[in-house]
Amino acid sequence: MEVSRKEIYRYLGCRGNVPDEATVRLTESCISELEKEITPLSLYREYPLSAEGKEILCPVLHTSSASLGKNLKDCTRLLLFAATLGSAPDRLIQKYSRLQMSRAVTIQAASAAMIEAWCNEECTRLKTIYEKQGLYLRPRFSPGYGDFSLECQPMILGSLEAGKRIGITLTDSLLMMPSKSVSAVMGAGTAPLGCVPEGCEICTKKNCAYRRSAAANEQKPD
Repeated sequence: MEVSRKEIYRYLGCRGNVPDEATVRLTESCISELEKEITPLSLYREYPLSAEGKEILCPVLHTSSASLGKNLKDCTRLLLFAATLGSAPDRLIQKYSRLQMSRAVTIQAASAAMIEAWCNEECTRLKTIYEKQGLYLRPRFSPGYGDFSLECQPMILGSLEAGKRIGITLTDSLLMMPSKSVSAVMGAGTAPLGCVPEGCEICTKKNCAYRRSAAANEQKPD
């Protein structure tokens, strides 16, 4: 997968500043180590969808969310999606937290960028599959965005059998383990909006009626 160095440096707090040579070397070393250790996996299932205003109804997910309802407007199918890098990032972060904190922090940042890159790669693949059927995917929308409640996590992961199939489980506080995992839903409809897998935040179409707001994105859990 192609991992954005810019995203890694952003997670490291560079925020537009050019990283120094030592940071660049450490980042590349951590990426190489992660690439040897991670096990990227993903899965999805499709269900019929009825979305009326903020009421979202499908056979395995019933919820009320104005922000998700806007995103799913005019969609007739709902994809439940989950992805993970496996347990290696957590193990390496724990290991280097004892041995070399700077490396632990950089692995944390690099693996966060990697799970996003993996999700984007898999969503691009799904986008191609669905467009051959005359259907167009909306950007993935995760529990924790806007008013889409984390309480929906068990419904999504349970319906996907994510624990058995790719090893994602939930803590009592509804956080995923392994930590470098993502759950999301994606609508599919006949309107060719040209949505990008990376999501609304990088899309240049600012006046889209289906756009996920920046404010909602700020509420996304780590």
